[in-house]
Amino acid sequence: MSKNFEIRREVVLNATPEDVFAAVTTGTGGWMFPTELDPGVGNEGPDDPAVVAWEPPQKFAVRQEGPDGWFNALEYLIEARDGGTAALRYVHSGIFTDDWDAQYDGADKHTTFYLHSLGQYVRYFAGRSATYIATGGPAASADPGAMTTLRGALGLSDTSTAGDTVTVDVPGFGTVDGVVDYLTPHFIGIRTADALYRFYGRNAFGGTVDAAHHLFAAGADQEKSQDAWKSWLDDVFA
Repeated sequence: MSKNFEIRREVVLNATPEDVFAAVTTGTGGWMFPTELDPGVGNEGPDDPAVVAWEPPQKFAVRQEGPDGWFNALEYLIEARDGGTAALRYVHSGIFTDDWDAQYDGADKHTTFYLHSLGQYVRYFAGRSATYIATGGPAASADPGAMTTLRGALGLSDTSTAGDTVTVDVPGFGTVDGVVDYLTPHFIGIRTADALYRFYGRNAFGGTVDAAHHLFAAGADQEKSQDAWKSWLDDVFA
């Protein structure tokens, strides 16, 4: 049965409003996933009918609509704060049509992780373009204990916390030396000098354990990197 939902967050980011606005409009590949948004010309806003507010650097909003009253809407309100920071008020609203509780729980937890990644992006990589790679784990990673398996493969234990350092060898990609910047039962984030590595425990929401990484090094090979990480996940859950 269809039912409305609304997810609200307010976060303070170590960035200027201009950097935050750029990140949530044309820079989403650096912290979430790429969108097709075109910033358009001047104050006209992007040439996209889904964009309902384009007021740089204070406000950006999009809304998509479908049959039977379905809609999905995102709103970003950005305000300058002292010390070169910015407050972001974020609202995601819409309609879920199936298994409302499970969909809301998944969207709510993903929102927290995405906004954390946004904070990492604007603090450490603001304005830099990313090579985005994403791959799903094999069917075995849908198992309820899959995230425990993944933690072990990343060298993490039950006592690991954000701030710990990790080293992971990925054949065909290279060695990842980084720091854990996010760690919950469902999500893992690792930051290096030139990348944000993200792991999603979507097995908790009916899917598989997936990887989606943001590579900021010049010349990163998207296809080769994606294939390497897919093979790595396949081996982890073999």
